[in-house]
Amino acid sequence: MNLLYKSTRNAQHMVTASEAILKGLAEDGGLFVPVSVPKLDVSMEELKEMSYQETAYAVMKQFLTDFTEEELKSCIESAYDSKFDTEVIAPLVKVGDTYHLELFHGATIAFKDMALSILPHLLTTSAKKNHVTHDIVILTATSGDTGKAALAGFADVPGTRIIVFYPKNGVSRVQELQMVTQKGDNTAVVAIHGNFDNAQTGVKALFEDKELEQELAERGYQFSSANSINIGRLVPQVVYYVYAYAKLLQNEEISQDEKINVTVPTGNFGNILAAYYAKQMGVPIEKLICASNENKVLFDFFKTGTYDKNREFVLTSSPSMDILISSNLERLIYTIAGADAKKNQELMAALKTEGKYEITREMKAQLSDFEGGFATEEDTRAAIRDTYNSTGYVMDPHTAVASHVCRAYRESSGDHTKTLVASTASPYKFVKSVMTAIDGKYESKDEFALIDELEKLSGTPVPHAIEELQNAQILHTRECDTDQMKETVKEILGI
Repeated sequence: MNLLYKSTRNAQHMVTASEAILKGLAEDGGLFVPVSVPKLDVSMEELKEMSYQETAYAVMKQFLTDFTEEELKSCIESAYDSKFDTEVIAPLVKVGDTYHLELFHGATIAFKDMALSILPHLLTTSAKKNHVTHDIVILTATSGDTGKAALAGFADVPGTRIIVFYPKNGVSRVQELQMVTQKGDNTAVVAIHGNFDNAQTGVKALFEDKELEQELAERGYQFSSANSINIGRLVPQVVYYVYAYAKLLQNEEISQDEKINVTVPTGNFGNILAAYYAKQMGVPIEKLICASNENKVLFDFFKTGTYDKNREFVLTSSPSMDILISSNLERLIYTIAGADAKKNQELMAALKTEGKYEITREMKAQLSDFEGGFATEEDTRAAIRDTYNSTGYVMDPHTAVASHVCRAYRESSGDHTKTLVASTASPYKFVKSVMTAIDGKYESKDEFALIDELEKLSGTPVPHAIEELQNAQILHTRECDTDQMKETVKEILGI
């Protein structure tokens, strides 16, 4: 059966999986969602014996039904290869009484690699399937990690260009260097004077700009997205939750059909939405624990049923979560509205005009799968320090937010269900924050000088991604104001 996708803002608008991947965002500004979330057609007994690549095929074939077996397996094999520093791709590590799913073993040492290493292959395959003759321009806003992972994935891919906008002074030094040193004749990186929400809103406006779309078409270009608004980003993320459960079963950490909780550090809501889809596919997940930093717009939403972005934007040590407009939440809102595109559109219009919306009591009752929690900066530092002191395991600040929220939820609820924590970035990506949390004596040291110290402390080798930054040449210096994004894109593309 061919699974179709529809826009969250127009139920009549149906497309195939490959068309949804190509478009990125629906023409009405909505996000593509599957008409129904498919069920797994293999048992956990079978899945527990599978490699990551085999699991990826078992999951993705259910969502991407217009891809042939050969096409999909080719995309998977091209993505999950020696770019990852471990053959298992996403290792499980027991840390105290939780299980950390390490999603940072790819080329850019953050969880975005899990999906962005396959997206270029899905996109170019989709272009061929749909007889696209235009070059595809990947237009992306990043809060730190998506940018580099997308750049690395699309660099020098024929028939593509990629433009990444990131908030100046809103990402870590390592994150910035990873982007501005990116090679590739088809790559462009722009620092905007504003925060991530400004960048994301600007990118969405460019997607919805019909005049610009026409200008691009005349020059042989069309936009697509590498953000998690693209269903081609979200589907690969479902894979690692299925894989993790199967491996817990294989390792005899859980018994057949035993339910687990999953804690995910969340900004744009894509990573935890993937876990929600995994649960709907049949993975025995009980609670989805949504962990926020001090930008706790999602925590407040789950607590009150009101989503309100009218608040101070806080720069934290977990910058990939410094977000007040969580784009992927729209997919969940659409689902709990009973797939009512009109209701969803009303709420999204309110968010755009008033900066907030309130869901109905009936909708809120459907959020029982979720729990929200948040960590202050002090909570985050304490989680890094205490976990290191008690176990020797070193976490990055995003994972530490999840770790704190997981522990706080257990203490307040008395729920001691075995819990999977999504470990989303290598501590080497945020070395200064991590080392100063462990011991204040590192405060005065240069970020790069601390890399060797972290290697000694953690007992894990310095990742190749960090080593190559040491002497990398800065290639991208472009900056712009938020109201200049359209002109900047046209300039980069020579329009």
